[in-house]
Amino acid sequence: MGVKPLKRFGQNYLKDKNTIEKISRVFAPRQDDSVIEIGPGLGALTSEIHDKVKNYAAIEIDNRVIESLKEKFPAAAILNADFLKTDFSIIPFPPKYRVIGNIPYNITAPILFRLIEYNALFLDALLMVQYEVAARLTAKPRTKQYGLLTVILNYFAEVKLEFKISPNVFYPKPKVSSAIISLKFKEPEIKADDEKQFIALVKSAFATRRKTIRNSLKNSIFESYINLDLPVNISKRAEDLTVNDFVNLSNFISRKNAGR
Repeated sequence: MGVKPLKRFGQNYLKDKNTIEKISRVFAPRQDDSVIEIGPGLGALTSEIHDKVKNYAAIEIDNRVIESLKEKFPAAAILNADFLKTDFSIIPFPPKYRVIGNIPYNITAPILFRLIEYNALFLDALLMVQYEVAARLTAKPRTKQYGLLTVILNYFAEVKLEFKISPNVFYPKPKVSSAIISLKFKEPEIKADDEKQFIALVKSAFATRRKTIRNSLKNSIFESYINLDLPVNISKRAEDLTVNDFVNLSNFISRKNAGR
């Protein structure tokens, strides 16, 4: 392939044309879209989508492929940068953005938290992730896969597992199956008064997931609230609560702090 994938960047190049076309069909690019691609690599997805939309930016950390990408896609904005540190004001067109990417599996969570942090800039995202991660992100309460990232991500977005992908369509072939997930950013069903506190609360509740929420919160900044008349049953485990349960608990704490 000319450029050897680097393990430190978590690179597995997508090589199967049918899979690429299937991803494009699910993404359904529209003429007026403004798209950001995370980690274009050799440009497999870029080739399929960039000329179907009005604005296209590709953010690539590997400087070995930048000149090649610029030559292949002169109409696209090719940015040699780390998505996790990118100042989105350098994108040469305004939000809202659609995001697509075959992302490094070792930094899936940081990428998702980055999208969450700047969710107001994005319409949606279509991402390739490890299949086990996709199963966790779309899990239901009271299941083993349901966890803190499930709760936090589903507060900000509608999350769907679109389809599973075999390891055989990559070079080099990974040891795990992959999946495409879609995120459609939304207004939450019940809005948290303080979204940073909501995230901190979910993280604290899942910190020791085999314990009850009460015991998990004992070792957190929320310890002083555990003996109050709370709106949810904290003798349960964190995996038993819905997204709205966590929002209601966070809002109760916010309003107690405000003296309401």
